[in-house]
Amino acid sequence: MLYIGSHVGFKKDSQLLGSVREALSYGANTFMFYTGAPQNTNRYPILDSLTLEAMNLMKENGIDYSKVVVHAPYIINLANDKDPDKFIFSVRFLQEELERCELLGIKSLVLHPGSHVGLGLDTAISNIAKGLNMILGTHDVKILLETMAGKGTEVGSSLEEIKRIIDLVDDKSHIGVCLDTCHLNDAGYDVKTFDSFLDRFDSLIGIDKIGCIHINDSKNVRGSHKDRHEN
Repeated sequence: MLYIGSHVGFKKDSQLLGSVREALSYGANTFMFYTGAPQNTNRYPILDSLTLEAMNLMKENGIDYSKVVVHAPYIINLANDKDPDKFIFSVRFLQEELERCELLGIKSLVLHPGSHVGLGLDTAISNIAKGLNMILGTHDVKILLETMAGKGTEVGSSLEEIKRIIDLVDDKSHIGVCLDTCHLNDAGYDVKTFDSFLDRFDSLIGIDKIGCIHINDSKNVRGSHKDRHEN
């Protein structure tokens, strides 16, 4: 069965119920959302009454809530421990997002691996794995590392970098990958030969680790490392 949907809103007054209604208005059978603004830490309490209504509405309309995805906020950066306080902040905020996912019944959280901001790739990969190992397994939520375009000092623009992170994760049952086709194109992969790409992914990481795919067009030529999505 094909599960296909889009990013939908998550508002204070309607929360998950509003998200489900928006997804249904598009004829979708799944969806993705942020539990709050992706650029800041402002969060409001999850209301169980709205979550219950949302789950009932999903059941009535054949939406499997185990396939619904939350995206972690952009301000989390596990790759950078130059300032230890900021690293601990990222770990704690990610932990709180996992707790919110669990309250909402969500099983998958997409996460940008982070940017090394001058620390170097090896240190960044070690930091990301360290942060994940402090969190994974504390909740029944799988973290999906998103493939990145490679702009600036982003980590995760190659399958080899993603593999190196996963190899250092202790609890591999709670780690996976989110493929983003715009990011893959901008990182240099030819998504027009997707079967070949999947063969490469399977040989390096294992196709069973793919948790979801962001299907986006890119404004850029392949390998530009710009991350500009086409409409």
